[in-house]
Amino acid sequence: MHTIDCFDTTVCPAVTAAPAEGLPGFVSRQLKLGEVQPERAEPASRYFNGWVFAKLGKKGGLMQKANRRDFMKFMASAGAVVAAEEAIPSYGESQPVPGAVKAWRTTHDAKFQPVPSPPQWETGKEVSPLAIYLDPATQYQEILGFGGAFTDASCSLMHQMAPDARKAFLSDLYGPAGLRLSVGRTCIGTSDYSTKMYSYDDTPEPDPNLEHFSIDQDKAWILPALREAREVNPDLYLFSCVWSPPGWMKSGGSMLGGCMRERWFATHAQYFVKFLQAYADAGVKVQAITVNNEVDTDQDGHFPATLWAQQHEMVFVANHLGPALEKASLDAKIWILDHNYDLWGRAVDELSNPAVAKYVDGVAWHSYAGTPDAMSRVHQMFPEKHMYFTEGGPAAHLFGALQGPRPSPPYGTDWSRWSHAFTDMLRNRARCICVWNLLLDENGRPDLTNPPRPLRRGGLVSIDSKSKELTYSGNYYAFPHYSKAIGRGAYVFASSGDLPGVDHVAAENPDKSRVLVVTNSNSTLQQVQCHLGPHSLQLALPPDSITTLTW
Repeated sequence: MHTIDCFDTTVCPAVTAAPAEGLPGFVSRQLKLGEVQPERAEPASRYFNGWVFAKLGKKGGLMQKANRRDFMKFMASAGAVVAAEEAIPSYGESQPVPGAVKAWRTTHDAKFQPVPSPPQWETGKEVSPLAIYLDPATQYQEILGFGGAFTDASCSLMHQMAPDARKAFLSDLYGPAGLRLSVGRTCIGTSDYSTKMYSYDDTPEPDPNLEHFSIDQDKAWILPALREAREVNPDLYLFSCVWSPPGWMKSGGSMLGGCMRERWFATHAQYFVKFLQAYADAGVKVQAITVNNEVDTDQDGHFPATLWAQQHEMVFVANHLGPALEKASLDAKIWILDHNYDLWGRAVDELSNPAVAKYVDGVAWHSYAGTPDAMSRVHQMFPEKHMYFTEGGPAAHLFGALQGPRPSPPYGTDWSRWSHAFTDMLRNRARCICVWNLLLDENGRPDLTNPPRPLRRGGLVSIDSKSKELTYSGNYYAFPHYSKAIGRGAYVFASSGDLPGVDHVAAENPDKSRVLVVTNSNSTLQQVQCHLGPHSLQLALPPDSITTLTW
């Protein structure tokens, strides 16, 4: 095995790390870069974060809830004993000797720093039933990538940067020496994080033939930012979402809330076609679209949003959007829902209709309600459909009690919470992880929500509107543990082991290098064993830390 070629520090401003051996030229600044949490493991029982996966084949998995007592019973029934030989997975005997381990870590003191003298794989060690077990032979979803949203707000702030600063910023996020992000979300017209409210056909009267359709508003800073990001990373995968179509297509005649009127479905499908064609003509190809951002709410009219009844989304996809893209010879993929985990039943109902499923590539998910195992549930029923995480972050209850106030931790300090969330997503079939705004100012603006949201930092990165100084979020520090080590085309593979406060996820890259990300959310040092067939290593995890191993 060999490690993948990661980072060059010249463009990673916020990392405090010396050049990492095996990661050419990786340089760091102050506190930057984050990491993902690995999954727990057990040899034959396929534990995944406290879930048991019944093996369904090389790239399959079915989850059932299990606890440590179940684990011990399973081990006993399988004839497992304390001796290492008895607990080693059957595939282990044929495993090649793993390559040299390299490691990077994020703690309170340093961000994504190389670990000096990392532990190496050894043989002959006693096996603990509470260790992390790795099974590369059992593979799950293929990874598309990691990224954030090029909102009008974010792109306007990038536009205000000096050209050299903007290039450095995009290189830090999407460049080979930076976070190596490879996915981006764009808005089809306005979102809540915009400098103004607009659609691509703002006319006082209905325009059924879209004669006034125009993307001119996006030419000022959105399209230039996307083109520049594609120069930094030519493999940037873009997907786009509507918050609201033109007001004349909706009940109430406003972009603020309301629902789509069915009589405009055919026109709205052409709205998507024109958008995709206009962006392509402007040099920006979009590879996927969602029907609407957060289909199950109109946000009570606080900002542009559109309520889509389930039946309406189904009719629109099956009878209008799918056929329109097909007729126009556009290969953009269609993702449904683009809303919270707790709406998984809606996704199941929609995919159960063959006329809808014919045109749908997958389901887009947010994390503001429900739990990420919803993605596994849907994938289990529709294994040919893909799961994509498109907005959100750590569950709200991770920031406080489920009832009453939920204070957020200080900006830039919650890397382990983000890593915990990232691990849960990847362990539940997410092919991509895309967070919200790439860049906001020190007050979380621009934002046209009414009444205004509280003034507080937000975005993957925050920029001071006066000094232009950049400050980095917890998810920024967590990202590199995943995005710099797990490349496009990698496959998540089985890891098991139920360790309180410790999360883990593992992947194999196309070049056969392997990655294990372990997150310790505890406030104390944790000693963890990792097992790969007959090989093992001992890992010391500092409190509130993320550790990425590659070999």
